[in-house]
Amino acid sequence: MLYLLDYGAGNVASLANSLTSLGHSFKWVTKPSDIQLATKIIFPGVGSFDSALASLNKKGFAQPLRDYINQGKPYMGICIGMQALFQESEESTTQKGLGIINAKVAKFDNSNKAVPSMGWNGAALVREQGAGETFGTEGDTSYYFVHSYRVDYNQEGVKDWALTVTNYGGETYVSSVQRGNVFATQFHPEKSGKAGLEVLRRWLESDGVIPVEGRGPLRREEEVKKRMSDFGFTKRIVACLDVRANDQGDLVVTKGDQYDVREDSATTTASTSTDPSTTRQVRNLGKPVDLARRYFLEGADEIAFLNITSFRSCPLHDQPMLDVVRQSAETVFVPLTIGGGIRDTTDPDGTSRSALEVAGTYFRCGADKVSIGSDAVFAVEELLANEGRKTGKTGIETISYGYGAQAVVVSIDPKRVYANSLSEVPLSHRPTAVDLSEGVLLPGSSVPLPADLGPNGERYCWYQCTVKGGRELRDVDVVQLAQGVEALGAGEILLNSVDRDGSKAGFDLRLVSLVRRAVRIPVVASSGAGKWEDFQQVFEATDAEAALAAGIFHRREVPIESVKEGLRGKGVGVRRDLV
Repeated sequence: MLYLLDYGAGNVASLANSLTSLGHSFKWVTKPSDIQLATKIIFPGVGSFDSALASLNKKGFAQPLRDYINQGKPYMGICIGMQALFQESEESTTQKGLGIINAKVAKFDNSNKAVPSMGWNGAALVREQGAGETFGTEGDTSYYFVHSYRVDYNQEGVKDWALTVTNYGGETYVSSVQRGNVFATQFHPEKSGKAGLEVLRRWLESDGVIPVEGRGPLRREEEVKKRMSDFGFTKRIVACLDVRANDQGDLVVTKGDQYDVREDSATTTASTSTDPSTTRQVRNLGKPVDLARRYFLEGADEIAFLNITSFRSCPLHDQPMLDVVRQSAETVFVPLTIGGGIRDTTDPDGTSRSALEVAGTYFRCGADKVSIGSDAVFAVEELLANEGRKTGKTGIETISYGYGAQAVVVSIDPKRVYANSLSEVPLSHRPTAVDLSEGVLLPGSSVPLPADLGPNGERYCWYQCTVKGGRELRDVDVVQLAQGVEALGAGEILLNSVDRDGSKAGFDLRLVSLVRRAVRIPVVASSGAGKWEDFQQVFEATDAEAALAAGIFHRREVPIESVKEGLRGKGVGVRRDLV
């Protein structure tokens, strides 16, 4: 019987959904004795090495799992499930690994790249092996990675275990291991589209044990390097679904124009009302689950749900939204982000709910990442007031520790504040002001920018952060916020623009470049896309890791595949899934 090991953190629902879609039944490991009952075990997970191994030991799973593996029974590990096989990790000073592989896990060097590594990358086979021995990793495709720590391929003893290697920012690391009864991947097959499902299918339909004897020789180093170069790290195209209840109480996908999600003109007969909300209907662009499924099939690399009215109530009582995440995760096998309401709340009966509890609920429903908005601004305000001292109690910090930095996205909603001269910019925000005149060159770019002056010809602006859906300004600039949330433990920034939202005028390149250079975590550019060339421009001019769009995808004005075809034609790497 196949068993899944749930150590209490991470999105195990995604793997469960993948197995179900492939027609395989399973049981959960709920007590140590279950491990010996298994004929196959999968150990999935995201999060920190420290919390994962601490949980394994606390639940009494660690030693039975070692015994199971040492008895030669089939084991598959995913992400933390692979890293746990090693002796130790730099991520923890207190917890040791299972010690199956005598090597250690270390952190990526973030001096020349964003960390976590978050996105789609290839996996190059290091040995000459038959197709039946590689569990599908020999294909010409990419897989989804999300991790800050990796296993250096050049460590002593590692090459005897490595099945594939991957390069990220000049570092070659082990992306999967296979020896005897052990197979494990650093990437997430359950989140890697059709290619990932094929990896799972091949392992599930095998006996899970590949004899060590007779393995082929190592491939030539030049051949492996070429493979890593041909199928390297790609840019991500993210489809965003703003979800809210319409006036009839149904959840719909909508899209705003500078955050206004109601139709431009009245569509009801209540013309005598003085309340605009009774005469201007919520813009309805489709049903959330149906659109998410459509975007998966059309090739979206990630899908983000933003619950834009969640500030009004506790999300744990928003059963329709939880159902949207749960149902989407059943048929969408790329990463899902859920935003809105990820904060400490109090139920009507007085029960306190922490941001960590809210996030955990979404993860158990099938989300891979949670997006924090207004609460991140308040947390950074507190951080600045405390001169950089962290409390350890903010939602960013608690979720990051429990599930890993890669599980925490911060959604930033900045708004331009124009100035005729730098002297008009408040002194504390002056270092982040940008020049809006014609001919400005962004760092690393040789293409001059066109003028983008203020409404009265102002040459400069700084970006002031907002909360509550852009309705309230705070005395924090976008760089302060971005660097603050990085310090608190966020793993990615979703960078919106109140000014460009719904404009189709292209991404605000000055804004994206400003933030991309200020942090060492991935940045997703958002707001303003109107054509596929806008994606090319933001990738080439700012080096953002991903770009997001909503309305142009919802209305099929610019199909996702058209964006990818255009980018491929310009030499920008994007994912191809199996057909």
